Amino acid sequence: MPGPAQPGLGDKEAHALHQRSGAEAYGMDCGQFAAILREIQDKYLPRASPAEAAAFCAGLRLEELALARACAAGNERAWQDFVNRYQQKLHAMALHITRDGVHASELADSLFADLYGMNTRDGVRHSKLLFYTGRGSLEGWLRTVMAQEFINRYRKQKRVVSLDEQEEEGVQFTARNPEPVLTADPRLEAATDQALAELSSEDRYVLAAYYLDGRTLAEIARVLGLHESSISRRLDRVSTGLRKRILACLRERGMSHAQATEALETDVRDVQLDLRTRLAQDSGAKAFPGGKVSAPGAGTDGSHV
Repeated sequence: MPGPAQPGLGDKEAHALHQRSGAEAYGMDCGQFAAILREIQDKYLPRASPAEAAAFCAGLRLEELALARACAAGNERAWQDFVNRYQQKLHAMALHITRDGVHASELADSLFADLYGMNTRDGVRHSKLLFYTGRGSLEGWLRTVMAQEFINRYRKQKRVVSLDEQEEEGVQFTARNPEPVLTADPRLEAATDQALAELSSEDRYVLAAYYLDGRTLAEIARVLGLHESSISRRLDRVSTGLRKRILACLRERGMSHAQATEALETDVRDVQLDLRTRLAQDSGAKAFPGGKVSAPGAGTDGSHV
């Protein structure tokens, strides 16, 4: 069991970070911004000392974080600043992904609605910008969220198949032989959760797109506006780092090195973990719905992580 949380970010440091962020221009006082910082710090560095918490929070994209959270709170000045800075960029991202002007406008407009919080539940607006944590650039986060939305639409369209097409493919005659599902060691689940939570949203997107959705390196590279070789290197780096981090987390939970290695080499292949949920991005969208899959996967050469 982890020990109790340490004090975390101090008031003096919170005040200095609030000043740096420019949050006051959007009507966000020091207490409100400090609460946001502590929420993020508790998520990614829960047992931090005051000095560690201050260093972590100082490394966040404070101005972009203040802008995003003020937009999510409904501040009109913040939203106008957001539109001025990112509207054209979002349309350019959408055009790069879809390669079609009409579909690009639809994709960008749909994302704008989600970012503004057009969807309400119980009279409360819910903006995706609430999920931006400032750990990377807001532009990069927006690119990842848009890529998710594009994949969601693509997969939804693929699922809309006529009954005649299903009959032609013999779908109604397909026998279902569900494989037995074993229960994962709770320590493995917790270690996997912790290790994945520490990844950036874009790294989680790359893992999910490649391992869960079967997207090619070229497709992922085109969606993110990167070179295919960059995606290949990132997959190798993230997969290797993820394995090491899960091993370390298992050791922290009382396993010996041999037990932790065995858990990864055996349980992760045979036990079904709900990685679609675990690889969901900071946007909160379930970009890869349905089914459970065996765990954080094969490397680019087909070997297990």
